[in-house]
Amino acid sequence: MTRKIVTILIVIAFASCSNKVYLFTSFHEPANEGLRLLYSKDGYHWTATDSIYLKPLIGKDKIMRDPSMLQGPDGTFHLVWTTEWKGGNGFGYASSRDLKHWSQQQYIPVMENEPTVANVWAPELFYDEVLEEYIIVFASCIPNRFEKGIEDENNNHRLYYTTTKDFKTFSATRLFLDPKFSVIDAVIVQRAVKDYVLVLKDNTRPERNIKVAFANNPLGPWENISKPFTEKFTEGPAVAKVKNGYLIYYDVYQNKKYGASFTKDFTTFVKADSLISLPDGHKHGTILKVSKKIVRQLKY
Repeated sequence: MTRKIVTILIVIAFASCSNKVYLFTSFHEPANEGLRLLYSKDGYHWTATDSIYLKPLIGKDKIMRDPSMLQGPDGTFHLVWTTEWKGGNGFGYASSRDLKHWSQQQYIPVMENEPTVANVWAPELFYDEVLEEYIIVFASCIPNRFEKGIEDENNNHRLYYTTTKDFKTFSATRLFLDPKFSVIDAVIVQRAVKDYVLVLKDNTRPERNIKVAFANNPLGPWENISKPFTEKFTEGPAVAKVKNGYLIYYDVYQNKKYGASFTKDFTTFVKADSLISLPDGHKHGTILKVSKKIVRQLKY
């Protein structure tokens, strides 16, 4: 099946998904309670379900940060998350059919072949419809691996990835992006056939803001990295496809609030903070669309 046919099918599916609502994965600091969820009808105004759906039990710190979730073709929800702030060589994984009953949690040691790795941060899921496989992108720091920049060697991150079809067998971990600066928090967005955007955080001290890059394949190569479209001290981008464009959410962590920018083309961005509302305490997650039935079940 070609990427063009797949994209047409995706467009048709979205056009007929009036029974869908947005779901935003979340956690609260200090990240030891577990998975929280927000929902929204329009992608702008969010309500918390006021429950915790999965308590983290794995990793040396037993925390859940940066939960990323998507729903596979068979309806199964797949969740990955950061299990350690410092140290560790993998991330957490669990699956569910209804978001209330979960599989046994697993620790996926994607960097076990890198003995000096400093961390594994913010794993992010993307499903490649053409290859029928999941791509998991994450940030790691391997001291002295890349040219010395302005960052300390223990904070000189690059993006890596692994792929899987079943979350039982994973490909060898490979480098996903080396932009010649410390980079974390990456989200892949498909706009059309052979048209992908990567939303990322430049984690260098002078920047610490959000940028975008472009490619004709979800694995890159990623080119034309933009100038920042957010203020400093922003991270954890999450993207919602909304009417007439895209809404990019991000954690304005120094001010302890959430911000957003609207874009139609990922070239021009309009600040949208005044148009959104989120519950207090919400932290870095990802946005997906689910059936209204799923959200109704979450409330009971």
